[in-house]
Amino acid sequence: MHGGGVDTDKNGGDTASLREKVQLRRGEKWRILKNIITVSVAFMVQFTAFQGTANLQSSINAKDGLGTVSLSVVYAALVVSCIFLPTLVIRKLTVKWTLCVSMLCYAPYIASQFYPRFYTLLPAGVLLGLGAAPMWASKATYLTQLGQVYAKLTDQSVEAIIVRFFGFFFLAWQTAELWGNLISSLVLSSGAHGAASVTDEMGNGTGGSHHDDSNLESCGANFCVVETSNNANLQRPPDSEIFEISAIYLSCIVAAVVIIAVFLDPLSRYGERRRGSISATEISGMQLLSATFKQLKKANQQLLIPITVFIGMEQAFIGADFTQAYVSCALGIHQIGYVMICFGVVNAICSIIFGSAMKYIGRVVIIILGAIVHGACIIYLLYWRPHPDHQIVFFILSGLWGIGDAVWQTQINGLYGALFRRNKEAAFSNYRLWESVGFVVAYAYSTNLCARMKLYLLFGVLVCGMVGYTIVEIRQLKKEKHLKKLEEIPKQQQTEADRKVIEEDDEKDELEEDIVVTHL
Repeated sequence: MHGGGVDTDKNGGDTASLREKVQLRRGEKWRILKNIITVSVAFMVQFTAFQGTANLQSSINAKDGLGTVSLSVVYAALVVSCIFLPTLVIRKLTVKWTLCVSMLCYAPYIASQFYPRFYTLLPAGVLLGLGAAPMWASKATYLTQLGQVYAKLTDQSVEAIIVRFFGFFFLAWQTAELWGNLISSLVLSSGAHGAASVTDEMGNGTGGSHHDDSNLESCGANFCVVETSNNANLQRPPDSEIFEISAIYLSCIVAAVVIIAVFLDPLSRYGERRRGSISATEISGMQLLSATFKQLKKANQQLLIPITVFIGMEQAFIGADFTQAYVSCALGIHQIGYVMICFGVVNAICSIIFGSAMKYIGRVVIIILGAIVHGACIIYLLYWRPHPDHQIVFFILSGLWGIGDAVWQTQINGLYGALFRRNKEAAFSNYRLWESVGFVVAYAYSTNLCARMKLYLLFGVLVCGMVGYTIVEIRQLKKEKHLKKLEEIPKQQQTEADRKVIEEDDEKDELEEDIVVTHL
């Protein structure tokens, strides 16, 4: 993205509108925090509905794999939309209204739960996927830009603030897992469905428990979607309960849209059309598309692809495969929510811890921790035979998975933001793109492969991802040394090539010079 913006400067034709200075008072920081909280709360309410619905899909719409197919359609549409839509939509609607419109796209998918068929769920899934990319991109742009402004107001390092803002956002967003699952589990277990399966396990004496054990043989790593028709734990709950859940979720979506519309300051207050951000330079849709692909030419971006795909795959695994092959199969559908709450809570707490800890121990240590935790969980899941008597193990595994997920969500997101500061929109849309590829792949093979094979695949991708990540870190160290050397050379002695290296450093961003703090 060094086309228009840079050349105009050299010719001195720098228009005022592109370089609008953002004048802010010191007191503005409370306003910024209010906006961060607003975005976070809206996403929390929004994803209470979506996460709750998504976690149940593989179990309640299990017939013909409808649930997982619909999720795979959601993420496939997201891939397409990551490439074409975010920058276009954000430019047309501005960040604030992009958030509103794209959040509304979630409503039809949840409404389709009242009448789940291929011809209702799949189109609704496509719409949701198309809306999701602009929504995430505008959220990332909003948080990053406010982070830069806040850092300038408080004289702190931009990177630390951005990571902290993302950490707070993901904390709120992760708790959605908690609320969404709480709603579904309370409704399901209060109904006849939850109670029935319990008395069934208890009331059948010896014969019952023996039959149960033969069913349990096919849970865990041995679980294959095709062979589970006779397990009572996997029967679809009554419609009335599913309708009740969906009605609650639907009202959540409406609430989220209202929160954004009413309480969020538009980004124009903080220099939406700045030079250096894509939205400032007037370029066509095809150029925006090429911005996303240009980003792919960068070696660092290519090396980060495997780990980003893994992030999608591991989330799909915990949401569709762990819930179905381990939890539903051994404990029953009504327990999914409770086990996933553990995942959500641990995930949220760790997002905060890792966001703050990064300043003290650095990114590398945290990411290695994440890799070890996930690796260990995968190996354990391969050998463990789930059984209703070991309830605590379900919760421990779900919690550990949450620790791992928090590492990836905070650190890899932050890494993208730090490595590609100048092209944030293109970088974040790449992050979503590859994460979605992971989701699509995982949901697509969800109904065809047995759990054991999925775990082998996850492990393989994790290893590749860590190799790629390690190379990125080594390259960064080398680059930083090189830049330090160059910057020590006095300006007069710098060659044209040296200047180019410093100029084109991806981590520089003009916003820092564009914010003027008035001391009032």
